[in-house]
Amino acid sequence: MLRKTCTFLGLAILLAAASIQASFAQTESRALPLSALQTMKPGSIHGKDVLKALAQAKHTKVTAVTAAVTVGTPGVDTVVNWSDQFYSPGYDSNGNPQSIWPYTMVGRPPESGRTTTINAPIVPVTVQFLDANGKVVLTFGPDRNLVRNAVNSPEFQNATYTVGSGQYNDEMFRTEFWNRISDGEGEGEANNWHTLLEPAVKRGYTMQIPYYIPGTTLPAWGYFINAQGQPVLGEIDYTTFVNLFYPGVVVDHTTPIGNAELRGDITTADISTFLFDNVVLFFSPNFNNCCVIGFHGYDFEPGDARNGNRQRDYVLNYSSWLSPGLFYFGFEDITPWSHEMAETFNDPLVNNLTPWWLSVDPYTGGGNCQNDLEVGDVVEVLDSSLPVASFPTTNMTYHPQNVALLPWFEFDAHSRAYLGAYSFPDETTLRSLSPGPLLPNCVPAS
Repeated sequence: MLRKTCTFLGLAILLAAASIQASFAQTESRALPLSALQTMKPGSIHGKDVLKALAQAKHTKVTAVTAAVTVGTPGVDTVVNWSDQFYSPGYDSNGNPQSIWPYTMVGRPPESGRTTTINAPIVPVTVQFLDANGKVVLTFGPDRNLVRNAVNSPEFQNATYTVGSGQYNDEMFRTEFWNRISDGEGEGEANNWHTLLEPAVKRGYTMQIPYYIPGTTLPAWGYFINAQGQPVLGEIDYTTFVNLFYPGVVVDHTTPIGNAELRGDITTADISTFLFDNVVLFFSPNFNNCCVIGFHGYDFEPGDARNGNRQRDYVLNYSSWLSPGLFYFGFEDITPWSHEMAETFNDPLVNNLTPWWLSVDPYTGGGNCQNDLEVGDVVEVLDSSLPVASFPTTNMTYHPQNVALLPWFEFDAHSRAYLGAYSFPDETTLRSLSPGPLLPNCVPAS
């Protein structure tokens, strides 16, 4: 999904001075108070929706294929992956009964006992908001301190979890597949199966956001201000952002992704992050229809003779690092990023379907109804059930999101994950399964 919340120390909000200040005054009608932001629910958009729009724009189609019990995805040049399947009664998107559910995940199968290390480029992205005359009036961009804290986060550095010590996503996997790496039914020693990320900070990129959505007079961006009138968060129209973020039919240097591909800063073997600072997405024309703070998916490009004419899938995510206190729900620093990376590990090609599931907070009533293996979406709506974990370090405390584990999607009454858990890293976040089996849109089956 894509709506998520974050916070961080390295806020780099730069207001242009002198002559630009006059232009900035013209944008005051686009300013919303921070108090309004704190009533909004951050979250994520499913990568499938982004891919559908991207395929239409490129006049092509997504050709990724999921095969059961294999290593690698046939016909696709992408990050190392493995496939398997589980069995559970349910219904597909058309309401037809289905009991076999294939899935593809990052790395190699648990039984391999091997360590897989995947390059994880980080591309810092600065966003410049333009006025009606094309002048820069507001800038949000990750500074060196923010990027350094990203590299030092639990995404890449070892932290201690119930199952052991290691990187966040690796320990999530080891918790999730404990029954397949341990010496018997969740007890005893585990094999040396690991899926690790190797960070590499790449050259930054600057996106310029026009005053209006192209071809309209609707606003393409807005911003939120604190009690002192200072901008603390920028928001971009979702469609405008996607069109400026992904390359079009011709890949050139005019988008962050296209630029990184052409420079070789990201490859099909990587899991790439485009890291923003206090920049979220909204759905025009309502500034209050906010806030998308991350999504994962891939950019797909045609292959050629050099890679066997296989489609090139660049697995990536957009994630915003947000400053503390912006959202009432407590998402900050790596909350959105950890959400997207955990979902990338569990669903790199955003095509893992599951039985329909329903996740609803018992107190606030917020919820999700979906039929895909999106581990962060289950928990991000559980405001009263600790959706965010806390990991203190010497320099700062990080807040990765708690996520659901595969047994929850399998509707497994006796989870085979470590300690019988349904969630990670806090095993108490999810204590029960979704009702089921459910028809499309979570209608109870008679």
